[in-house]
Amino acid sequence: MDERNNIDKEREIAEDKMVDDAFQHLLNDYLSTRHRKKVDIITKAFNFARQAHKGVRRLSGEPYIMHPIAVAQIACSEMGLGSTSISAALLHDVVEDTDYTVEDIENIFGPKIAQIVDGLTKISGGIFGDQASAQAENFKKLLLTMSDDIRVILIKICDRLHNMRTLESQPANKQYKIAGETLYIYAPLANRLGLNKIKTELENLSFKFEHPEEYKAIEYKLADTQASRDSLFADFTDPIRKALDKMGLEYEIKARVKSPYSIWNKMQNKHVTFDQIYDILAVRIIFKPKKREEEVNECFNIYVAISQIYKSHPDRLRDWVNHPKANGYQALHVTLMSKQGRWIEVQIRSDRMNEIAEQGFAAHWKYKEGEEITEDDGELNNWLRTIKEILDDPQPDAMDFLDAIKLNLFASEIFVFTPKGEIKTMPAGCTALDFAFQIHTFLGSHCIGAKVNHKLVPLSHKLQSGDQVEILTSNSQHVQPSWINFASTAKAKAKIQAILRREAREIQKQGEEMLSDFLSKHSIEMNSSVIDKLCDFHEVQKPDDFFKAIGKKTIILSDKDIDEINGKKKPNTTSNWRKFVPFLNKEKKKAAENKAPNYFIVKEGFNRKKPIYITEDNINQFIFPDCCHPIPGDDVLGFIDGKNRIEIHKRSCPVAAKLKSGYGNRILDAKWDMHKKLLFDAVIEVNGIDRIGMLNEVTQVISEELNVNIHKITLSCDEGIFEGSIELRIHDRDDVKTIMDKLKQIDGLQEIKQIL
Repeated sequence: MDERNNIDKEREIAEDKMVDDAFQHLLNDYLSTRHRKKVDIITKAFNFARQAHKGVRRLSGEPYIMHPIAVAQIACSEMGLGSTSISAALLHDVVEDTDYTVEDIENIFGPKIAQIVDGLTKISGGIFGDQASAQAENFKKLLLTMSDDIRVILIKICDRLHNMRTLESQPANKQYKIAGETLYIYAPLANRLGLNKIKTELENLSFKFEHPEEYKAIEYKLADTQASRDSLFADFTDPIRKALDKMGLEYEIKARVKSPYSIWNKMQNKHVTFDQIYDILAVRIIFKPKKREEEVNECFNIYVAISQIYKSHPDRLRDWVNHPKANGYQALHVTLMSKQGRWIEVQIRSDRMNEIAEQGFAAHWKYKEGEEITEDDGELNNWLRTIKEILDDPQPDAMDFLDAIKLNLFASEIFVFTPKGEIKTMPAGCTALDFAFQIHTFLGSHCIGAKVNHKLVPLSHKLQSGDQVEILTSNSQHVQPSWINFASTAKAKAKIQAILRREAREIQKQGEEMLSDFLSKHSIEMNSSVIDKLCDFHEVQKPDDFFKAIGKKTIILSDKDIDEINGKKKPNTTSNWRKFVPFLNKEKKKAAENKAPNYFIVKEGFNRKKPIYITEDNINQFIFPDCCHPIPGDDVLGFIDGKNRIEIHKRSCPVAAKLKSGYGNRILDAKWDMHKKLLFDAVIEVNGIDRIGMLNEVTQVISEELNVNIHKITLSCDEGIFEGSIELRIHDRDDVKTIMDKLKQIDGLQEIKQIL
């Protein structure tokens, strides 16, 4: 027993030392920053959090207090935040996980820290109901608090980054939920705030947990091609260094290697292999301007100097220096042709621009405690205003809300001009209608068309960067339901929906009054059982929809409704003859029998942490939606739908991405356990140079050598170039890979892509 106590004692001493060292490291990093040295409040927050989390451990087994210290460390050294943020990061889980309240925090640490901690505390039970994940709810609360203090979201991103770094200890279904959520919400959010480094790390970590095999493969290939990249970088930058030295500049040149996630993303979207991605390497020139006010001119001087060495791509000059991105990013991007015949992107930025690119708004503004935000945060304020607008219009559904956020906040930008030459930043893919709503709701709701660059266009016309837009209006114009289909910004969609909802409520009210008058004429009291009867009779799901239909006059009330309420059934002469024709009813029954598959239903007490195995015997018990067409060998996950059935999606499926964020508590780990008995569809696209016997060779490789059944083949040839698609029946993804490897050996086949 004593021995046991001694071991526990030693462990406790070792852990206390680990905690003290971690906190000391945080303090040292904080003291080396340019912030005011408010060490007292940070130490006070640490001691308070340590006491509050005493005896609690994380799933990894380490003391819980290590997590808040790690989050505060990220906030301090990777974002450059000050004492208020560091203290709030140390306290961020206290209210949620212990008996202390927000009031306690306010009394000890003041209202500012308490407000940030409150914003970071998860909500228990939400307005979206049980069906949706609390995640959407918490995200909403986060944004609400954030619109008062941006530090809330910055600390939340730090928290998420540390959770992602320590995700190994979580069960697989939790990993997919957290990784999916990160990819769907937090990585774009970090990008929107200009936290480039953190965004890249979040994407890579999500990718690592969702697709471990692919991640390893890309990591291996990157390591394998490292030497050739190094020599390319050295050869390419050598003349540039000489030119910059000649100019007498203080600079450094760095190699930027594309992250595994963005490589994989490109491979998926463009259907190319690793070897076909040529922009893995980019070069970054970071210089210190001789005069701060001259840094923009110096960027262009460097550009002129290097474009005399290498030929630049005319369409690939990106001037983010004069037109910064909405997240504050500034740089000059130019693409040059290297001596090896490869296009290489060069990013030219000053040291200040580089800091903003790495740390985003946090660097932009270096929030000094107690000081007001300066006007340079115009973009930030615009962005916060947009968030407030989205939050002002409550979305009925969790997914709608997440979509609205996604639409508005994370889209890339274009610049559009008003008739007077004012510049407006709009999301890419926006329409003339979005532009109208962006300027004013009245303009949007009464617009009939637009003039883009003085040409008349419809409201659905997509705008391009540099367009000049004039909106045409009419007082007789009203919001149309079809507008929702081509509005792309959250603001326009929200306004259109709000106006349509208001109109629908009026029609509904009219319908309700019409029904009440109709029933009172027949001396029938209007109650829920009467309404339910009539809804069933007219085959309408909800009473509200029933009232709307009466208001719109798509349902006309008559004596039949009275008979239905009173339970009198009139013989239905038109359809009665059907029951005398025996086979008609039989067919109906038969169809109903065939229709009902035997799906697996998730009961209470089902262990969601355990993986579900898909085998030949039980594959029919799961639902395979059309959105992503998973087949054995694909990385998949399970999702419990509204009827407690299990859907199977690819982990990379866009629908699954939404589900992981909006309904994370219903995600399951799914694994294949197939034995090459069943066949699945797959489609391969091929193109190349035509010659006699090409088709014969392709079919021979597939059907004779590999013994795979070709379901359908379509080929077309134009001026010696052929393209086509081959539909195959295969067992799993490995079969597809084998076929593609074999086809690559055929002479003249240039490109082989898997599209399904």
